[in-house]
Amino acid sequence: MTTTAATDAGSSGAHPRFAEALRELGLGDLVSQVRRFPDATRTAAEAAAAVGCELSQICKSLIFAADTVPVLVLMDGASRVDLELVRRELGAGKVTRAKVDVVRETTGYAIGGVPPFGHRTRTRVLADRSLLEHDVVWAAAGTPYTVFPMAPADLVKYADGTLVDVREHIS
Repeated sequence: MTTTAATDAGSSGAHPRFAEALRELGLGDLVSQVRRFPDATRTAAEAAAAVGCELSQICKSLIFAADTVPVLVLMDGASRVDLELVRRELGAGKVTRAKVDVVRETTGYAIGGVPPFGHRTRTRVLADRSLLEHDVVWAAAGTPYTVFPMAPADLVKYADGTLVDVREHIS
């Protein structure tokens, strides 16, 4: 029997589009490392509790609109994105959270399940350096119930991200 992205994704829990993206990137072995949970891992806190890791080991994939152009920001789960730092980094006039329909249209995934790569459209990616503080981080695998592990430097590479400092610093 020949396996397909859909059958592999079904057994692993990865979204079929994401499983296919992994294969296209030469990362097909990661499909078997996707972990599916019975309860949602939609938030970083839910994902960290399900995986049993630190909150900062969760990689959030967040879509913002920079002068209405979607941009993906990869941020550790314990931190918030500083919109002013993103605005400066992009040279944009205004940066806001993207609306739900823009997230789905841009990525092909629902909020809470957006992976760091394998999106419907090519989007500029900013990755906060805080992700590099860990050997492994966990990111969404295309559904609100699935996550996968990856070395942060590899995650940034495959997402074609630019390393930046856009984490909000509370004083």
